[in-house]
Amino acid sequence: MVKRRKVQYGLVMGLCLVLFAGATPVYFLFGTGWAVAMCAVASILPPIAMTLGNLADPDDPRDHDNKYGPNAD
Repeated sequence: MVKRRKVQYGLVMGLCLVLFAGATPVYFLFGTGWAVAMCAVASILPPIAMTLGNLADPDDPRDHDNKYGPNAD
């Protein structure tokens, strides 16, 4: 079973990669402003993904691999 936090991390990092990769065609189609905005949003997403990946799930009693949090041993 894949933990909720691994799925959330993967989705946010996938969105980050799509934004970075999509900035090049957006640059040629719509201009510099949109491409820079996409890169700015993409640069904020990795810390958010890291935070989501490190949060323990309080509803899952098997999620004990964090040192701190509601399910810490």
